[in-house]
Amino acid sequence: MSLEGRVAVVTGAGDGIGAAVARRLAAEGARVLVAELNEETGRATAAETGGRFVRTDVSDKAQVLAMVDTAVREWGSVDILVNNAWGAGDVGRVENKTDAMLARGLGVGFYGPLWAMQSAFPHMKARGWGRVINMCSLNGVNAHMGTLEYNAAKEALRTLTRTAAREWASTGVVVNAICPGAKSAAFRRMMSEHPELEGQADATNPMGRIGDPDQDIAPVAAFLAGEGARYVTGNTLFVDGGSHINGVAWAPDLP
Repeated sequence: MSLEGRVAVVTGAGDGIGAAVARRLAAEGARVLVAELNEETGRATAAETGGRFVRTDVSDKAQVLAMVDTAVREWGSVDILVNNAWGAGDVGRVENKTDAMLARGLGVGFYGPLWAMQSAFPHMKARGWGRVINMCSLNGVNAHMGTLEYNAAKEALRTLTRTAAREWASTGVVVNAICPGAKSAAFRRMMSEHPELEGQADATNPMGRIGDPDQDIAPVAAFLAGEGARYVTGNTLFVDGGSHINGVAWAPDLP
C-alpha cells in the first residue's frame, strides 16, 4: 500500500482536509506538491511534509497549469491529484446570491479541478497509472440551505468525476469523489461566523460528531490514492459518520 515514489498534487493543502491529506500521503511515501493560495499556511504544510509549495489560485487557469507543470518539472510526473481547494461563498438565501458569487464558486469548485485533471491526465495516461480524488460534499447531495454556489460547484464536480472515470477507465487512471463530513477550514470559518450552528451540526450526525480531517478523512484519501484502489472508479465515498444515510435536516434560520 506504499506510495513510495509517487508524486501527488493537493490543492487547498494549507489547512483542514487538504493539509491532512497532504500529511498522510507524505507519510505513505509520496512526494507532495502543496498548492495553496495562502502562502503562510501553504509553506507550513510543505515544510511539514517535506514537499514543495506553489502559490495557486485554482480559479485562474494559468496558475493551475503552472501548478501541474511544476510537479512534472520537479519530479517527472503527476500520479495523484487531489482537488480539495475551496475559498468562495457566503451563507445566504438563493434570492440573494449574485452572479459574482456563483461565478467564483464554479471557478474554484468546478473549473479549477477540471483544468487540473485535463493537465495531469496525459502524464498519468503515459504511465498507465493515475489517481484523481475530488473532494465533493453532502451539502450538494442534500441541497443544504444557504450555500448555493458551494452545492452547485460540488455537484458539478461529482458529475465531472463520474464522466472522467468512464472515459478514462481503460487507461489505468481511476477517478473518485469523497464527500467528507469534517471540521474543515471552510467549516470552521462558517462556524466562527455562525457559532450557534456548530452544536446543531454535531447533533445531526449519527455518530454525534463532525469528523476529524487527519483521523477520519485522510486515511480514506490515502486508500484511493494507492494500489488497492485500482478497481475502484466513478464512486462517491461518503466519509461522514453516516450523515448521508437518511439525509440531514439542515435548516438554519436564514435572514
